[in-house]
Amino acid sequence: MPYREKKVEKLYYQIGEVAEMFAEPVSTIRFWENEFEILKPKKNNKGNRLFTQDDLKNLRVIHHLLREKGMTIDGARRYLKLNREEADFKMEIAESLKNIRSMLLEIKENL
Repeated sequence: MPYREKKVEKLYYQIGEVAEMFAEPVSTIRFWENEFEILKPKKNNKGNRLFTQDDLKNLRVIHHLLREKGMTIDGARRYLKLNREEADFKMEIAESLKNIRSMLLEIKENL
């Protein structure tokens, strides 16, 4: 197997970087910040939003519920309030399965 360097993870991400990660407009990320209590990015002296790894994890869950599951904002908010641990667990499983799938596809290409 080829050598892979570990992916470098930053401590803070700017809102533009986050919007690009999720293929969403910056305004959508700002809107979600106002709609979901679990999303609380830090702000620097200029007022720029700085997202941590925890914020990205929460955004992944929100994005999954809204875009992939097709929930409404209210539905996703209620679901997260009642089933926070379950939502995190299901998201981790989905990400693991996506990683396994990509590894298997890479192996298939190398055969």
